[in-house]
Amino acid sequence: MPTELKSHLLNLYKIALSDGNFSSLEMKMLYEFADERGVNKDKLNELLLNPGKTIAIVPMSIDEKLSYLIDFCVMSWADGKVVPDEENALKKFILNFGFLDENVNELAQFLLSAVEEGKSKKEIINLLNS
Repeated sequence: MPTELKSHLLNLYKIALSDGNFSSLEMKMLYEFADERGVNKDKLNELLLNPGKTIAIVPMSIDEKLSYLIDFCVMSWADGKVVPDEENALKKFILNFGFLDENVNELAQFLLSAVEEGKSKKEIINLLNS
């Protein structure tokens, strides 16, 4: 499994854990994210149980960064609510991805709202790029 994918799946797991309650809905969502990327259940389990020294990788392009952040928002909404710890974790990822500090709150709110409204990843990215 490529390091970038390992990093992304582990980051999704961190988002799911950030509220202190890893629900069955979040677990299901994590397995769906992995499956969509060609990672079967056994390989995901192995990664979660033995993350090793997987380094955090920041995506290079703006669209990749937004795509990852949208995934984090989808994971945050998996259990039907976003708690402050999940929102704070999202904001930390936004900063780590190189977005300007003054844009963090607005971008986080936009992404969380767009995901809650059921907008597609492509639609959200297009809105932000226009």
